[in-house]
Amino acid sequence: MKNIKTIATASLLLSFIGATAQTPYDAARFSGNELNGTARFVGIGGAMSALGADISVIGSNPAGIGLFRGHDFTASFGFNATKTASDFGGNTMNEKRNRASFDQIGFVYTSKIGNRTKLRYVNFGFNYHKSKNFNRQFASGGMLGGISQTGQMANMINAWIDGPSTLDKQIGDIYNYGMQGYDLPNPYHPTQSPYPYLGVMGVRSELVYVGTDEQGDYLAYMNGIANGYRSVEEGGISDYDFNVSFNVEDRMYFGATIGVHDVSYRRTSYYTEDVTDKNASGYYEINNTFSTDGTGFDFKFGAIFRPFEESPFRFGIAVHTPIWYALTDIYSSMMYTRLDGESSTGKPIHVDFKESPQYYTDGDVLRDYQMVTPWRFNVSMGTVVAGNIALGAEYEFMNYASAKLKYSDGYDMEEQNSYAKDDLKGVHTVRVGAEARILPSLSVRAGYNFSSSVFKESAYKALGASDMRTDTEYFNDFGRNTVTVGLGYRGNRFYADLAYKYDMYKSDFYAFSDTSLTATKVDNKRHQLLMTLGVHF
Repeated sequence: MKNIKTIATASLLLSFIGATAQTPYDAARFSGNELNGTARFVGIGGAMSALGADISVIGSNPAGIGLFRGHDFTASFGFNATKTASDFGGNTMNEKRNRASFDQIGFVYTSKIGNRTKLRYVNFGFNYHKSKNFNRQFASGGMLGGISQTGQMANMINAWIDGPSTLDKQIGDIYNYGMQGYDLPNPYHPTQSPYPYLGVMGVRSELVYVGTDEQGDYLAYMNGIANGYRSVEEGGISDYDFNVSFNVEDRMYFGATIGVHDVSYRRTSYYTEDVTDKNASGYYEINNTFSTDGTGFDFKFGAIFRPFEESPFRFGIAVHTPIWYALTDIYSSMMYTRLDGESSTGKPIHVDFKESPQYYTDGDVLRDYQMVTPWRFNVSMGTVVAGNIALGAEYEFMNYASAKLKYSDGYDMEEQNSYAKDDLKGVHTVRVGAEARILPSLSVRAGYNFSSSVFKESAYKALGASDMRTDTEYFNDFGRNTVTVGLGYRGNRFYADLAYKYDMYKSDFYAFSDTSLTATKVDNKRHQLLMTLGVHF
């Protein structure tokens, strides 16, 4: 290191707009949806796109609203318990988070045209529901065996080093900015320097420094001993669907939905690493806050056909356009580093170093951008057996690799969209479910969902060489399995439903990007209890 010292608080409150900051992991987070809605819809595993006559199909196959023959009002609420278990090299950690939720409210207004006309009903519907739930706590950590996040810091900033002859000057200019007697460009200002924030933090905290060997100067970084990570995620995506649907001769049903999507996502994370090199040892900590807010809209079109007049069997098709999002990211970071060592004479050196917000523009980083999610295609079928058992099945496809990130002016983020094609893939979802009426007013339900993985095995989070992002962590989720059961009571006007949903999937977690870093194995589980109260009239 240039000097062996203790560096005691390096705090970066980041602000201003500049380099690319979004990643395919952001695109994946806000694409697709989870199984949620009314308790009847959830209890049957969401396999109701062809069966219809439940307000939640407004978001899967809009034609299903055309099967209503009376007005309907419904509201749903529940309780979620999320658990994560991590294993990094044999070191295990467990976290859980419990939250109540208001999941759905909506109505259907039916307008009967006639019994003998070709067009029998024109129905209108509105439904609010939570399509994604981001609430989760997570923790991991263990022995690193020399691999270090500081290596990623060095790699990011090394992209801007002109060569060995200028290495010492360039790193010195970053390190000495703000010190008395130095008139140097602000390394955090996008028009004064191109450097990535994480790399600058590493240099100014002496985690990344100029080393010297027999071949000359080189960019050096610390060896990682052990690390720890903890995060809390909050928020969700709320959908507001407006529907019109048509019943033609009780044989063909058509519908269209306009969807408005409201995104609210929050993540706070803490990362710490014990480090050492030939002259010093110690630790550092990074606290990151990250949030995304915004809105989007899409269109959904669907049709359901009953091909045989004397049979209840029907099949459906639906197409969902991409969601066109306008989003805003806000993020900030704070680093604390402590390193201790000794001089060549063996004398201990202990020096404090502080970095304040006056060295860069005040405030958090605020970034506006656009995102276009993939198209979604759904085919389904359903029937009723013996008048008492309803069966449903459906298949859905989304090609996540086609998601697009755009700058606020509408131009493509070409590099990140290229990463999306490399890291993301098409997702196949299968849903099956059944409902059996065991008494005139009482029904039982069960369902199952499977969704394949969004991420390719080679996927990783690539922060650019001039990136303002300092959150290096990422999850590569595998296929998701969902099991549901439900119970329903239906009176002349009032009805009540109860459902239980169990989600389970595994992930590989990486605290930072390094080809030698072993994945943290994660088990994700979510239990949801959901109740719906409704009136049909």
